[in-house]
Amino acid sequence: MSLGEFLLVAVLAVPALGALAVAATPGDRAARLVGTVAAALTLLAAVPLVTGEHGWFGSGPRPAVRPWHQLDLPWVPGLDLRFHLGVDGISWPLVVLTALLTLLCCGYTLWQVPAGGGSGRALVALLLVVEVGILGTFLALDLVLFFAFFEVVLLPMYAIIAGWGGEDRRRAARKFVLYTLFGSVLLLVGVYVVVAAAGTADIVALTGGAGLPRGTQLAAFTLLALAFAVKSPLWPLHSWLPDAHTQAPTVGSVILAGVLLKMGTYGLIRVAVGVAPEGARWAAPVLGVLAVAAILIGSLVCLAQDELKRLIAYSSVGHMGFVLLGVATLTATGIQAALIGNIAHGVITGLLFFLAGAVKDRTHTGALADLSGLRETAPRLAGLLGFAAVASLGLPGLAGFWGEAFAVIAAVRRGGGLWTTLAVLAAIGGALTAAYFLRLLRRVTHGRPSTAVGRLAPGLAGAELTAWAPLVLLALAVGLAPALVLGYASGPVNALVEVLR
Repeated sequence: MSLGEFLLVAVLAVPALGALAVAATPGDRAARLVGTVAAALTLLAAVPLVTGEHGWFGSGPRPAVRPWHQLDLPWVPGLDLRFHLGVDGISWPLVVLTALLTLLCCGYTLWQVPAGGGSGRALVALLLVVEVGILGTFLALDLVLFFAFFEVVLLPMYAIIAGWGGEDRRRAARKFVLYTLFGSVLLLVGVYVVVAAAGTADIVALTGGAGLPRGTQLAAFTLLALAFAVKSPLWPLHSWLPDAHTQAPTVGSVILAGVLLKMGTYGLIRVAVGVAPEGARWAAPVLGVLAVAAILIGSLVCLAQDELKRLIAYSSVGHMGFVLLGVATLTATGIQAALIGNIAHGVITGLLFFLAGAVKDRTHTGALADLSGLRETAPRLAGLLGFAAVASLGLPGLAGFWGEAFAVIAAVRRGGGLWTTLAVLAAIGGALTAAYFLRLLRRVTHGRPSTAVGRLAPGLAGAELTAWAPLVLLALAVGLAPALVLGYASGPVNALVEVLR
């Protein structure tokens, strides 16, 4: 077994074994420490996956998907299904982001366990199981295996929301499950349509259409795109998101916003667009219109929001709209914008939910009217909130700028009246994003301290700073050097765009 194959196995096996070890460890704090160590080892296995030969040295025509490392073993020989894993420049940044956020969330539980659901040990074990599902989704190169990992996330995330969430957590968890199950049914049917028509589930072989008839590609893309739109989420299939984000515990909100939504956008790029390119070309205008609708509606709803976590949740609808607009253009610039937008959103919104959780835990309220004057009593917390907000609104030099700016540029370059109009409306949505985040800062950080804020201690816990510092540094690093993401993704994206022409 080569080093790359070993690392691919380790990235999935370590958190899975870590979850079992956490469940078997008798002491609650000791179990949480074991889970944090497992998450750290997963990150250590994920980062070196970038090493190795970044090219294609096989015989025959160059495929559109050219993994840096891959593991291909028989899984269900009778059905010609294979345990096929691989990583390239599209999936590797998401793999590292998932491993990092899971580590930060597990480490955060060493300092604070949300009340309600029981032991911190159970929460950490569930976080590790969710990590296995998300990482497997990003690494799978077999459609059936992709579907299996896609579904692993459902029940443990339901348990996290229902067990450790807010007062209305059970309704939010049920809504999350119902919407996700709806998407899962569509995904299963879409996978069946493709596999039955093509005779293979191998994503490498299927990318580019694999000779599938036009009608099959249109049907497959419709089913797959709707399934991924639920997870992304794309308006009007987004209504599960605000409730789930608002009611989930802090670590659940971070994982939801940071990487779980990316399962939808990654699946749209890797599976829906890659496997059914004719369907993607046919549906691109509709996808672009819905993406811009998400940008505008999400921004307008945020301008009317009076609850901190709910505002951040709705902001995700708008930000993911920019990601989906980039995908809809079906251009190299647009897909690159979507990929860096994914990473930027995961880093910045993960930080925002950490900060919102800290504010809510200290003040016992999320109402903006009750949070005024934060900079007077907790200036460090207010400063970090200000940094995260301006990063999220797309300030140049920070990570949030690149994805949104280049999604608009890609729409303009696509040309034609429709795409130019969509670009203009998306730019207006970007201005509205700045408006609602500046409104948030004015209401929360400025003014006289409210009663709830007046009781705050000025300092921050060391565990909080440890969890937040990597996200602050990444927001700066990706903003100043976008090649950290785009440099690795350019080759795979160009190969994908070639099959879309």
